[in-house]
Amino acid sequence: MSGLQKAAAAVLVALLAAVGYGLWTTSPTVSSVRAQRAAAKAPAASAMPVIDQNTYLTAKRLARLATTAEEQPLAQAAVQLTDHELDLAFSAAIRHIEAHPPVLGPEAVQIQERLLSAQKEQERDAQEVKRLAAALAQAADADKAAIQDRLDLAQSQLELAQDEVQEADNDLLQAGGNVHQRIQMMQQEHDATERNAAATPVAAAPSRLGSLRGLVGQVRSWYAVREKRQALADAQQHAADSARELAAERTQIAAELAASKQTVPELAGRAARRAPGAGSAAVTAAAPNPASAAPAAKAAAGAAPGVTAGAVALTGGAPTLLNITRQIAAEQHRLTLRDQRISARRRLADIYGRWDAIVAGQERVILHACLISVAIVLAAILLLLFAEGWLERLLERARVDRRQLATLRNVAGVALQIVGVVVILLVVVGVPGQLGTMLGLAGAGLTVALKDFIVAFIGWFVLMGRNGMRIGDWVEINGVSGEVVELGMFRTVLLETGNWTDAGRPTGRRVTFANSFATAGHYFNFSTSGQWLWDELSVMVPYDRDPHAVADAIQKEVTAATAPSTAQAEQEWRRAARGQGGAAFSAQPGIAVRPATGGVEIAVRYVTRASERLALRARLYQAAVQLLSQRA
Repeated sequence: MSGLQKAAAAVLVALLAAVGYGLWTTSPTVSSVRAQRAAAKAPAASAMPVIDQNTYLTAKRLARLATTAEEQPLAQAAVQLTDHELDLAFSAAIRHIEAHPPVLGPEAVQIQERLLSAQKEQERDAQEVKRLAAALAQAADADKAAIQDRLDLAQSQLELAQDEVQEADNDLLQAGGNVHQRIQMMQQEHDATERNAAATPVAAAPSRLGSLRGLVGQVRSWYAVREKRQALADAQQHAADSARELAAERTQIAAELAASKQTVPELAGRAARRAPGAGSAAVTAAAPNPASAAPAAKAAAGAAPGVTAGAVALTGGAPTLLNITRQIAAEQHRLTLRDQRISARRRLADIYGRWDAIVAGQERVILHACLISVAIVLAAILLLLFAEGWLERLLERARVDRRQLATLRNVAGVALQIVGVVVILLVVVGVPGQLGTMLGLAGAGLTVALKDFIVAFIGWFVLMGRNGMRIGDWVEINGVSGEVVELGMFRTVLLETGNWTDAGRPTGRRVTFANSFATAGHYFNFSTSGQWLWDELSVMVPYDRDPHAVADAIQKEVTAATAPSTAQAEQEWRRAARGQGGAAFSAQPGIAVRPATGGVEIAVRYVTRASERLALRARLYQAAVQLLSQRA
């Protein structure tokens, strides 16, 4: 190769490699693996619990591939099971936040304090609006205007406080706080999506097979089923692996829960020993945020009258009996949810396994059909190979002409090849869906392609009519004269005889014409019922002889020799003309005397049969020679 060709080849290879890499990176398998890896790394970068929705999305995607009645129940069961498991994952994430509250950063802490302050302001404004509304209802008519103005001002302040609470809440979400609310928002979005999906019927995934039939469509169907089986196998493997991971996490949660339960008696004993007088000091020393710990202690004391001061003090520290108890309850709930998720994942793997077994049966059926089509194609090719030998042996037994034998062999061979190719095409491509349309288009195409054959076939009917021609007629077609020796449905064969004024003997050449000349052109038929034609006798008379005497003698000789033919020709011509101007036909000989070099030329034209022309001309020449010699 030249340097330019090598450079072009290198560029093409590089482009092909780039396209291959793009195909690999955009494949569904690689995308799902990347999503799983990103989900696995999420806990290290954020306190937000990982909620894997890939299982649910995979089930929704596979449900669109369910095409048979056996697959659709399994697909619906998989979607419902993954939806339920995703709800369990949302609940488990909320319990995880309750059991392990995230540590907020300085900015999030400030925003949280601003949010608490705004919430308190909102609560005071709401109480003021409620109080003024009650006062307005009980006030006298003279005082209602002033109270109404104060109520409007309080409502405006309440709206402003609500806006501040909303803004602080959004800022806290952006700063990574309020994880509990973020999980609830995700669950609400998922529920809204499910409601929209249930209200709107999901269209089936568009088929990539189109209108392919035959072996090509079967192969494409087999590849599609193989891809479905691969997707089901990946989903089943993912469900089984995630079930094992959840089981491992469940073991760890159970161990942590058992350790937490062992600390409860110890903390209870400490609280009993530290009952009197330790509350305020413990609160001040142990609480990391005094401003937030004091209200919590008061709320705990107010909510549980039987709790001692020591227990109230423990609520402000870390760890405390109340916090540990709450964490144990959350962890216990997490453990229950984790068991339910493990069971759901295992059932999902079982559903995918049963679905894969159904698709495997479909794959075997399609593969069986492909093998049948391949067997038919191979058998057709073998028959075509052996048919030629069988045809040779069959035609050798036929007693026909050598040329006809070769013609039959060629025609039969081409016909068998056409039939074999048509059968193979029907097996490979299949029968067209719009058979009537295809037949119409094929008929129109054949009409255009076989126009000459169709016109030739119609011309055969014209030639077979009363004014046509028969075998043995002397005719002229497209300037070629000869005798008709074959008259077929599509062609006419002449035995060429040369010009009519010449000797008229056959040249030995067979001339073939398509019968379309009968309708698209013209032809001459020189054969009536008696095959009459005009012939001419030419005699040269020297200047020393009387040409008129010689002409009269020759005319008498010709008239006597052609008298029977003349009468019969006139009668047949009148009958052929069907009485229209029949009196104008005359077959009497005509003579012409004209000067020529070296003497006078006498030309006599007369009517004779085509088959008798040469013999009659020979007799008349012999009589003319005798006449000239006698006169001499």
